[in-house]
Amino acid sequence: MDIFIGIVVGLLVLMFLVTVHEFGHFIMARRNGVKVLEFGIGFPPRAIAWIKDPKTHKWRRFKKDEKTDGMIFSLNWIPIGGFCQMDGESAADERAGTFGHANFWKKTKILFGGVAMNWLVAFVILTILAWTGMPVFLENQFTVGSDTTTTGAKVAVAQVVENSPADEAGFEADDIILSVDGNEVSYSSEINDYNREHAGREVTYRVSRVVDCGEVDWGEYKECGYNTLVIHDQQIERNLTAKLNESDSEYLLGIAMSSSQEFRHSTWSAPIVGAGITLQITGETFKGLGELVWNLFSGVGRMFSPDSSVRESGQAALSTVGDSVSGPVGIIGVIFPSFASSGPANLAFLAALISISLACMNVLPIPALDGGRWFLIGFYKLRHKKLTKETEQKIVSRAMLVLLALMAIVTIIDITRFF
Repeated sequence: MDIFIGIVVGLLVLMFLVTVHEFGHFIMARRNGVKVLEFGIGFPPRAIAWIKDPKTHKWRRFKKDEKTDGMIFSLNWIPIGGFCQMDGESAADERAGTFGHANFWKKTKILFGGVAMNWLVAFVILTILAWTGMPVFLENQFTVGSDTTTTGAKVAVAQVVENSPADEAGFEADDIILSVDGNEVSYSSEINDYNREHAGREVTYRVSRVVDCGEVDWGEYKECGYNTLVIHDQQIERNLTAKLNESDSEYLLGIAMSSSQEFRHSTWSAPIVGAGITLQITGETFKGLGELVWNLFSGVGRMFSPDSSVRESGQAALSTVGDSVSGPVGIIGVIFPSFASSGPANLAFLAALISISLACMNVLPIPALDGGRWFLIGFYKLRHKKLTKETEQKIVSRAMLVLLALMAIVTIIDITRFF
């Protein structure tokens, strides 16, 4: 059931983000005098549609096969996105009110309107999260320290190894480790790092523990804070000192730990944090895309080397590419179900992350995408040559075939991950 709910949520979120992207094109087209023929949520076939009558400027139900000059708004059966169909989308079209007739600056605003909307949606989501509780996913995640309070971050003891230093010191499962030698800790990695630095020495851990005051000995009732018999649980804190094993031992302390998720809350700085994390994720996305392209081409190149060790490194680089890429199947079938079950804050963060990814992908100079179309139009403008409809369609269609082929490969990889 959780997987089913995650898939439904994933479809809805992806459809929302793509529709928002297309709505950015719609707004910019209308503001810059370009006629929009149809704005659709989902992809055809149509489920239901309305039309804005060009004479009365009122909306009414659109009849199938009706001939009209008005703008159509449609809801469609395939829930994987949306579209904004403009009049004369070829750059060569010269009719008034068409995309092709608009000047280069207007074309720029229309093409990047979708990208701007995706970044704006991410900023809004992250600003709300900064105020209500931002989950921490990034290393050195941006925040305003003077206006940040942290909740949820704690390290719990999951298991204690028998006869280990931790066992002898009195550690128990479910203990919460608050500090190590007076230094507050929020992550198990901090404790592991400190233990490695102090191998073979005595270390004092401050722990919080829930005790049953109805079952402890009379002498321990002072820990519960009562002088008379009161039977209920009470959380207490105590210091536990353990002499760690040497660095070459199987373990130093002898506990398994789990860290709860950290949430950061901001007030007046929430918009600053939202903008900062949007920029941070954008930078990390472009960095990741660069590494992916490098691993892909360098991996393919190394596969033709006569040296077996070089071929092995090439295979490792290509494996990294496969592991770091997810298509719609992986996002909807794997990523969204896992995030949906971990709470609305994590799901909202994922939506912001995907929205930024859509923005970053669409600014790339790939002809089938917004950035590629802008680059193509600008390239011909700089050369003072006319970009004909046939040339544009040929370049865009070939680029689209390459993209579809890549999507097919990624989809196959996603499906194999299920088995």
